[in-house]
Amino acid sequence: MNRDILKQEWYVIHTRSRFENVVSDGLLKKSYEVFLPKAQVPSKRRDRKLMIWVPVFPGYLFVKTDLSAHEHLDILKTVGTVRFVGTRSGPVSVPDETIDSLQIMVNSDNPIMTGNRLTRGDRVMVVRGPFTGVVGIFSHYRGKGRVTINVEALGQTAGVDVQEDDIEPLSKILA
Repeated sequence: MNRDILKQEWYVIHTRSRFENVVSDGLLKKSYEVFLPKAQVPSKRRDRKLMIWVPVFPGYLFVKTDLSAHEHLDILKTVGTVRFVGTRSGPVSVPDETIDSLQIMVNSDNPIMTGNRLTRGDRVMVVRGPFTGVVGIFSHYRGKGRVTINVEALGQTAGVDVQEDDIEPLSKILA
């Protein structure tokens, strides 16, 4: 195929865990257009009160390419790259409007809240704060980093609101 015929589009790349910056830097050195949306969040380390930049979508970043055979292989050979995200028939492109919207979001001063890592009914444990050790069932997100968990006893339910960062899914703790 002629390289001029192929259209440049955005694609999602899955990276190794915590390798988003490594892959982004590697692709930038290879002259690809890369977008790694990041948000500023407070550090979870107890000994620090820093604000740190973390990927909005951990393990993923966006690259603009025409997906020619050469570029496809060149991108996959970048250190830390796992695969392109797509279907069995190949990588699926992301609409330009989605990338534009994400760029507007990360360039604003407003906090960005990302996907739901918990679903209603998940068993969770409080790992920090005054309710440390409480095991319950995730009920719902309350907004502004707060969640409600319920504890069932004697056929009744007691609920408590805690910080989302203070709980972990039991499957993650037991793994």
